[in-house]
Amino acid sequence: MIDTFRNIFKIEDLRNRVLFTLAILAIARVGTHIVIPGVNPTVLSAAWQDLAGGILGLYDLFTGGAFQKAAVFGMGIMPYISASIILQLMGAVVPYFQRLQKEGEEGRRKITQYTRYGTLLIASMQAIGVAIFLEAQQANGVPVVANGGFGFKLLTMLTLATGTMLLMWLGEQITDRGIGNGISLIIFIGVIAQLPQS
Repeated sequence: MIDTFRNIFKIEDLRNRVLFTLAILAIARVGTHIVIPGVNPTVLSAAWQDLAGGILGLYDLFTGGAFQKAAVFGMGIMPYISASIILQLMGAVVPYFQRLQKEGEEGRRKITQYTRYGTLLIASMQAIGVAIFLEAQQANGVPVVANGGFGFKLLTMLTLATGTMLLMWLGEQITDRGIGNGISLIIFIGVIAQLPQS
């Protein structure tokens, strides 16, 4: 096994791909620690103790702990996954998307573009929900968000949607210039990061 790893680094192209993938995954992990502006992370951590179980805990597992920290990458890559699933289902029902699926490379490019637009739409809608959720949270009578309102909701929507789009782009970069499927690797590294706490 050790010889296999040594051999990987002897081949220049393979070594560059592995190092590129590791660098992108490191960037993806850094984004899970940068907190959204306006959120008090100490109060949020205390409030999360009551929320950790159930569906929110599962969602946080797939985001690598970023959701519970209200981080820039707090929604993870899930809006992209949702948009991909919706477009695949539409391919079975809507004739236009059926034609695109049969067009080969050109159709695949258009479907990828529609998936990106869908990701932005879903991420924006979910981000507004996250902003409303954060404004409603408190611990020991102290609110998680000190200055809520429209400005906070708008900033949170822009931050989280941009974070999701950046993660999607990073995943595409791994797929194109690194090793493996980038989206799957980003999800995998997030789950692995949460294993010690789980």
